[in-house]
Amino acid sequence: MKLFRFQKGYSPFVMSNPHSGVFIPPEIGEQMTEEGLRKTDTDWFLTRLYDLPAIESGAMISANTSRYVADLNRSADDHALYPGQVSTGICPSLTFRGDDIYKPGQQPDETEKHKRIEHYWKPYHDQLESELRRLIEKFGFVVLLDVHSIKQQVPRLFEGNLPDFNFGTNHGQSCGAAFQELIEDFAESIGDYSHVVNERFVGGYITRHYGSMENVHAVQLELNRSTYMDEATLDWDFDKSVDVIPVIERFVVTLMKWAERQLGK
Repeated sequence: MKLFRFQKGYSPFVMSNPHSGVFIPPEIGEQMTEEGLRKTDTDWFLTRLYDLPAIESGAMISANTSRYVADLNRSADDHALYPGQVSTGICPSLTFRGDDIYKPGQQPDETEKHKRIEHYWKPYHDQLESELRRLIEKFGFVVLLDVHSIKQQVPRLFEGNLPDFNFGTNHGQSCGAAFQELIEDFAESIGDYSHVVNERFVGGYITRHYGSMENVHAVQLELNRSTYMDEATLDWDFDKSVDVIPVIERFVVTLMKWAERQLGK
C-alpha cells in the first residue's frame, strides 16, 4: 500500500497530517500487544475534519502508516522534543498512557529503527520537503500547517485537561512576526473553545524543522479530540463535529487569506 496520500499544491499553502495513519504491517503487528494494535494514540479522523473546500488549492500530505511503526513527527536522530519530559521516540515502545506497545523482547532495536526510518519516515519527509521547496520557488514563501489531535487527559504528559485548541510555533521561531501575530489573534477569536499558544505543545519536529527554513511560516495545531469524537469508544461524534469544523475551516481560511495578501505585496 502507499505510505502516504499526497496532493500537489497550486497555492503557497501546505498541510501535513503525519499521525492519522492506521496501517501496521503484519510482520510488525505480530510483535505488538493488544494495546499496541488498538493504536489508541492515532490522530483519529483528521482527514475527515480537514476535508474542506478551502484547501482544494493547497498541497496536502497525510500518512497511511501508524505512528507506532514510525513517528513522522520526530527527528531521525530521535532527539527529544521536550528535554526532561516524557518522550515517545521515533519508534515508540510505550503508549502515551504508558502501556507496552510490543510484547516482551519484541521492541525494535537500533537496526530495526534504522530500517523503519529509511522505509517509512524518509519518503514522507522527502515528499514534504520537495513540495515546500517547489512552492517557495514558485511563490517566494509558503505557509505550513501541521495538524494533530490528542486525548483530553494524558496524565503521563501533562496535568489536568488539555485546552481545546493548542497552537504551536516553537515560541515564534517557526514563522515571521506577522504570522505569529495572526495566530495569536485567531486564538483569541475562537470564543467558546479554550485555547493556548506555545504552551505544553509548541510544535513537533515538522513545525520546528521546516519552520527553520527560509520563507516558511509553520504552525502546529494540536486539537483536543474530545471536541469531535467519543474518546471512550473512539467513534466520531457528529454533534460535536458540526460545532468544531467551522472553527477549523475558519482557521484554514485565515491562513490562506494571509498567504494571498503576501502575494499581493
